[in-house]
Amino acid sequence: MIPSVVAVSRSGSHTMSKPNEPGIRLVAGLGVEGDAHSGETVKHRSRVARDPNQPNLRQVHLVHAELFEELRSAGYNITPGLIGENITTGGVDLLALPTSTRLHIGNSAIMEVTGLRSPCAQLDCIAPGLMAAVLDRDADGNLVRKAGVMAVVLHGGEIRPGDPIEIELPPAPHQPLQPV
Repeated sequence: MIPSVVAVSRSGSHTMSKPNEPGIRLVAGLGVEGDAHSGETVKHRSRVARDPNQPNLRQVHLVHAELFEELRSAGYNITPGLIGENITTGGVDLLALPTSTRLHIGNSAIMEVTGLRSPCAQLDCIAPGLMAAVLDRDADGNLVRKAGVMAVVLHGGEIRPGDPIEIELPPAPHQPLQPV
């Protein structure tokens, strides 16, 4: 599958799910225009409570559509935007990307991947057991977070479903993603 955008979503309020949109606008240094998590400083409530002045490394949330297929086989009917992502991708192994990977989307948007999304208990409000379903263990027993990645916007632009995604890896050595 050619890396591309499957769906785009946003919400102006702090809701878990975000309605799908025909398009969204990314704004450099802020995130998704009109989204509650847009801003230079952190907007996620739990992080604001700890330190409202920390930089917002979670401006844009991306989830791979392939996760929805995996969850569907486990009995969960998850659709784009339902678990709070702004951009649903197809054909991109988001979880395998190293930190600081740049994603060029559409004609002009550029994002830099900052880390993994740590799933929260609010997922269980969508469907009981969903939080556990987006967590796994690798062969060494390490926790694997499958709920997507977070990014910051380096260059703004419009993004629509069907837009191509170009992946630009950072210089080696690559650093694995960590929760942000």
